[in-house]
Amino acid sequence: MNGTTAYTPPTVWSWNKESGGRFANINRPIAGATHEKELPVGKHPLQLYSLATPNGVKVTVMLEELLALGHAGAEYDAWLIRINDGDQFGSGFVAVNPNSKIPALMDRSGDKPIRVFESGAILQYLAEKFGSAFLPTERAARAECLSWLFWQMGSAPYLGGGFGHFYAYAPTKIEYAIDRFAMETKRQLDVLDRRLAESRYLAGDEYTIADMAVWPWYGTLAKGQLYEAGEFLQVSGYKNVLRWTDEIARRPAVQRGRMVNRTWGQPTSQLHERHDATDFDTRTQDKLQAPT
Repeated sequence: MNGTTAYTPPTVWSWNKESGGRFANINRPIAGATHEKELPVGKHPLQLYSLATPNGVKVTVMLEELLALGHAGAEYDAWLIRINDGDQFGSGFVAVNPNSKIPALMDRSGDKPIRVFESGAILQYLAEKFGSAFLPTERAARAECLSWLFWQMGSAPYLGGGFGHFYAYAPTKIEYAIDRFAMETKRQLDVLDRRLAESRYLAGDEYTIADMAVWPWYGTLAKGQLYEAGEFLQVSGYKNVLRWTDEIARRPAVQRGRMVNRTWGQPTSQLHERHDATDFDTRTQDKLQAPT
């Protein structure tokens, strides 16, 4: 189907059927918990509840980068939230994030626990908590960094919820929708490519939380690994994005962060939960599945 069948919206929309597509079983027009389920709490002050989607990877990369920088207080427990199973609608998770989206963070290092939700807010919170790590303090550089951070927060829904949904997940292929969001996705890639033609990183010469936010989405896309859309979008033409992508991918902390809460891909790349730095060597799925 090409989506040309006429549709006249009713006067009042009602939720009387599943929307179809890959995530139909968890989509609903209301918020709040669907069941009682408390969240686990580990031994570290920072408790992360997440999944290794691009939004989740942002935060685990940041935490691993902080640890690599020597911030021992950034040690964390990362608990797996299986969104296809509806874990994000448990009462404990909703208490941390009323929007029921991963990632969500609880900071228990003070007298009163602090919740932080939305990936961009978590990145900024952690940067400020650890002495403006990966967040410039000079006014112009800080403004540039935060501008690109919020660019990502505003742009990614067009990539994920727009292009990704209609190209990869929607139950029918709608030409208008795919064309609309493919055009916008390529425009965004061009925005990045032009910026990275004049700057090593998004905010300038230094690697920042802006790069951590953008890389899991657009870096993966530029390598043809997101939505299997590399050829369709001709991503190989964005040379500056590819240079930046490859440089960030070589960082050991990025490689570790990408593994945390990952439940797909090679078993060696999956660390379902992370509670200690040694887990990368002892608790990846290939180790846990190995015969004893």
